Amino acid sequence: MNRKNNFFKDLIGLLLLFFFLILFLMSDTLNNNEMLNDIPRAWINVNTIFLSIVIEAIPFILLGVFVSALIQIYVSEDTIQRFLPRNAIVALLPAALLGAILPLCECAIVPVVRRLIKKGMPLSVGVVFLVAAPILNPVVFASTYFAFRSETTNTILYSRMGLAFVLSIIIGGILYSIFKNSNQLRSDVTVHHHHHITNIQKPTFFTRIRDVLHHAVDEFFMMGKYLIIGAFIAALFQTFLDRAILTTIGQNDYSSTAVMMVFAYLLSLCSEADAFVASSFGRQFTDMSLVAFLVYGPMLDLKNTIMLFAFFKSRFVITFMITVTVVVFAAVVILFGFIL
Repeated sequence: MNRKNNFFKDLIGLLLLFFFLILFLMSDTLNNNEMLNDIPRAWINVNTIFLSIVIEAIPFILLGVFVSALIQIYVSEDTIQRFLPRNAIVALLPAALLGAILPLCECAIVPVVRRLIKKGMPLSVGVVFLVAAPILNPVVFASTYFAFRSETTNTILYSRMGLAFVLSIIIGGILYSIFKNSNQLRSDVTVHHHHHITNIQKPTFFTRIRDVLHHAVDEFFMMGKYLIIGAFIAALFQTFLDRAILTTIGQNDYSSTAVMMVFAYLLSLCSEADAFVASSFGRQFTDMSLVAFLVYGPMLDLKNTIMLFAFFKSRFVITFMITVTVVVFAAVVILFGFIL
């Protein structure tokens, strides 16, 4: 039943995307057609903004899902653990560094971290990997760079990467001080495990290619749904929200930061694509709020909150959510208020 519902959701998402794409390709014809002159110009503007975000983001999503699929199929949890020290404190820095080379989206990172913790990884190290990997990787670096092609590119890009690296270690340290290495996993959860290459099972080349493509397609459609929803909401906001209200909220550092963090949580965008949605707000919101959006969203959003509650104990998840929210907000305020 769930599979059938997911199929229809994917189908609706694809149909909506093709509908907007047709409108985009036929925009000149539509503009010259007297029968369609009654269509409000605002909706044509929504379509233009929506498509510009989606078209820019899709190449990075495709790159991200294929790299993620290769890692999922070829890199086992045992391989990852060999690069991490067993000591919980000593391993915080290597965990953040490892997150910088493994482009795993927040959609996929929660079950991976759960499996690593079950295999003996310290809880605090798993937390660092959980919040660092979705941001600190080459795909997200590239998408952020191309999304902000202006004089503020370096500020937003390096603020995002620098904060993600430092805050992942701080968040891991805080949760270690609270929970130590106690077991915070739910014991009654069964999850699907993706197949990895092992000494026992050695699939053929074509089987590996099939598995990679299957995983990439699944992840692309899962991420694509959130991208389409996020891009559409962003387009509606920019078209219909009163400019005076948007300017008032957006130009105040504290209110704009809080609003963009809530926006990042609810939209649940993929980290490979969120920079393009954030850049569409560049004229209305401050750099400080945009960085908060880009750091907070991949660490904590609606969809990974649901997965966290499914895999981890409620007390741990609530503590994690509060810690991430407070630490990100405070760090962004300190960075832009006293340093930059």
